[in-house]
Amino acid sequence: MNLSDNEKRDVIKYLEAGKPLPEKYRFLLFGETQEVELLWNGKTNEVTNVVLPFQVIEQIDEPRSNEKFGSQDTLFDTSGRQITGWTNKLIWGDNKLILSSLKNGPLRKEIEAQGGLKLIYIDPPFDVGADFSMDIKIGDGEEEESFTKKPSVIEEIAYRDTWGKGADSFIAMIYERLKLMHDLLAEDGNIYVHCDWRVNSHIRLVLDEIFGEENFQREIIWDVTVLSGYKTIANNWIRGHDTILFYSKNKERFAFNKIYQPHTEEYLSGFNKVDEDGRKYMVAHKSKRYLDEAVAKGKPYGDVWGDVPSFQQIPTAGERVSYPTQKTEALLERIIQASSNEGDLVADFFCGSGTTLAVAEKLNRKWIGSDLGKFGIHTSRKRLIGVQRELKKEGKDFRAFEILNVGRYERESFLAVNGDLRAGEKAKQAERKEKEFVKLILSAYKAEPVESFVNMVGKKRDRLVAVGPINTPVSSKLIQDIVAECKEKGITKVDVLGFDYEMGLDFGEYKDQGVDIAFRIIPREVFDKQAVEKGQVKFYDVAFIEANPITKGKGKNKEISIELTDFSVFYNQDDSSEVAEALRPGGAKVVVENGQVVKISKDKNGNVNEPEILTKKWSDWIDYWAVDFNFSSRKEIIKVIENGEEKEVWTGDYIFDNEWQSFRTKKNRNLEFTSVAKEVSKGTYKVAVKVVDIFGNDTTKVLEVKI
Repeated sequence: MNLSDNEKRDVIKYLEAGKPLPEKYRFLLFGETQEVELLWNGKTNEVTNVVLPFQVIEQIDEPRSNEKFGSQDTLFDTSGRQITGWTNKLIWGDNKLILSSLKNGPLRKEIEAQGGLKLIYIDPPFDVGADFSMDIKIGDGEEEESFTKKPSVIEEIAYRDTWGKGADSFIAMIYERLKLMHDLLAEDGNIYVHCDWRVNSHIRLVLDEIFGEENFQREIIWDVTVLSGYKTIANNWIRGHDTILFYSKNKERFAFNKIYQPHTEEYLSGFNKVDEDGRKYMVAHKSKRYLDEAVAKGKPYGDVWGDVPSFQQIPTAGERVSYPTQKTEALLERIIQASSNEGDLVADFFCGSGTTLAVAEKLNRKWIGSDLGKFGIHTSRKRLIGVQRELKKEGKDFRAFEILNVGRYERESFLAVNGDLRAGEKAKQAERKEKEFVKLILSAYKAEPVESFVNMVGKKRDRLVAVGPINTPVSSKLIQDIVAECKEKGITKVDVLGFDYEMGLDFGEYKDQGVDIAFRIIPREVFDKQAVEKGQVKFYDVAFIEANPITKGKGKNKEISIELTDFSVFYNQDDSSEVAEALRPGGAKVVVENGQVVKISKDKNGNVNEPEILTKKWSDWIDYWAVDFNFSSRKEIIKVIENGEEKEVWTGDYIFDNEWQSFRTKKNRNLEFTSVAKEVSKGTYKVAVKVVDIFGNDTTKVLEVKI
């Protein structure tokens, strides 16, 4: 080590102040040669190793008749429930926590029992201008309208964490996740990362660092050229391709199945000569080229794909589900066929609308998918049920899939903290921010703070108030803790406030435990100081379901079906007066206000027209509903590791067994409102009814039915 006295004093000064050393000291202290490396503010090799339990919210086995088809009888019982083998997994939550829990938790054993994770494809959010907004369809048939769903607070926080510091925060986000994916991938596994000009150079360096330059396989150029009027007038080369980076975990052993492009008839017609052995050939460059088996296969595809269409090129493709970042199935089909084999396990941890998962199912691969957006998970669920139905109709095999949450979410910092602080100072700042957050919510809710409870933080008239976390959904465990504390301390009335609620929560279950508990959604407007001061912030109740059981039959031959009769929501997303003021003459916009979807418009003279309510009936709010005819039949068992040992624990909840469902698609906007009938024997049944609204939020109600 060759440091001057001044440099030594500087090092001590920086260390005492808790500040990072300037870049030059890195090489003075640890080596004289500088390797090529991607650096960014706050770079660290540390990755999370948290292990959170996966909670199964719902299992979906497309209802089957008793007749056998394919080889499904080895996987399923006579009712259609999968009884053995791998169940595909669709997971809602932060993929950093999901990846860490898969890598370090009990599910790792299940993955390795399937031969390991052989292929990962991801399409991370490389567009800095993208967000979680979605175009939502409303109504059916000729009266169909659309409006834009704004992102939830949880999604906004994820967007801020990804792009808040520009490239620095994006690289930090993707770096940690790619490190976890590398550790989770099988030794002979592959990864494909889809990106474009904005971040492809950064991601290439990150992948080189994590996977090793020697494991770089190909840079695939996907031609997505669309010669729109806007692009053709650009005074530059027309930008017309995305990049897909292909790496293996081990360059010596990785799956690859060469795919061939069929030769044209014109090319094959050139083999018009026959030798003495009867073999066809053509003369090329004064030598004979024979039409042998290798040539007959076709021309091997290269790393420039101009034959795989994008949705920009075929905007009306039948598979399109109007998801902003959706890719065509043809693209994923090529990747999955080339870099995995039938029966292999593939994954997509930014799964969006579920294209990777749908193609994997069709190509007889097992799969894992995850996404932070609840709407994305719901879109994938519908799409995958559609794939199950297609395969069933064709007599082909398919697997059940389950929807999971990452249980017991970590409550890290509720709002951004200074990343340059020491751990102790960070914790203090996070605690201070949490108190500020709770104070803000209570102020907007017009409640006063209380301090003598564990879970309740406020009081409004005769009701206590509990506030869920800012960056994660309100979990069933939190609600159970609230109810338990209420019972212990003789509290009879409590309001629970949350930005979002865990998927599959049965709100009615908690209302039958002797506590008057109300669940309300915290609106995004709580962060608008002026709206809070003016008392304009409206908290709205979670959705309300009404359904009736219908029983028929005599003696032992009884049947039960469910009729959905009412559904109410209380959303607010916009202020119609502000929207109307901003509209141009002749313009129109669809807004959500006071539980109604309303079309605001102006005539050509700039006069505001009478608002048109588009949600003309309660069913307009419903996108999907499903029934579990015997809800308490399947306990939710999770695997946890305690003192180094794996244990199975009942959470106290049940898994929603999706036995029947009806939902809207882009092609078919109609819903059935009475389920099929199911044969049942004498007894008392808990029938669960799940409704998913057009925003992707789900609500469950349990009916007790005596037969």
